[in-house]
Amino acid sequence: MKFYDLHLHSAFSEGISSIEQLASTAKHLGYSAICFAEYFKNLDQIKKLSKEIEKVRQKVGMEISLGFEARNVKELAKLANIRRKFDVLLVRGGDLKLNRLACETPEVDILTHPEYERFDSGLNHVLVKEAARNNVAIEVNFREILITSKNSRSRVLHNIAQNLGLAQKYHAPIILCSGAISHFELRSPECLISMVNQLGLELNDAKEAITKVPEKILSQAKGRKGENFVMPGVKVIK
Repeated sequence: MKFYDLHLHSAFSEGISSIEQLASTAKHLGYSAICFAEYFKNLDQIKKLSKEIEKVRQKVGMEISLGFEARNVKELAKLANIRRKFDVLLVRGGDLKLNRLACETPEVDILTHPEYERFDSGLNHVLVKEAARNNVAIEVNFREILITSKNSRSRVLHNIAQNLGLAQKYHAPIILCSGAISHFELRSPECLISMVNQLGLELNDAKEAITKVPEKILSQAKGRKGENFVMPGVKVIK
């Protein structure tokens, strides 16, 4: 069974640890592939990061992908326009308008922590139905739980559990990520599976959230870079 973590931040974005530190630790913990979520600046940045990732990929010996996380509507529009130049498109959740736009955009792969810094869960049945229709994965972010305590943690856990219930009811994909910004924040796949299982996700579904769902996202990323790809749901058949 292959385990994936598609939401890590290195020192190139808001992270603390280097790409190599995070990749080495992830491999030691049992992950087969990871993805670094960076913040877009320009096309030269993509080339620079791709070269750095390739060096680490060869040194560590694991699959490493490049993703970009949109933090606002303007960034999302830019990234959607150059979607084929990188692997995974994430959208930073929390803002209700951005949550909605992410769920409505087929180019988006992952809506990260939709409940971030909110008193509610950030989602409702309308948005989750859109996420299911556009195949946008709803993220359970371990770091959001890790860095909170007492009443704040209780609220976060409640909101995540509510979003899990909505995603299951309306068949939206669920993805489990660490959201780590340091290699010290990484946890084993089994730890993350156990955590989300305690929040109400069946064990098989919890395993799929860190195996099959991210695997499908990376498979779609490879297909998107193919010469026959036109747009989501459309490709040239020869």
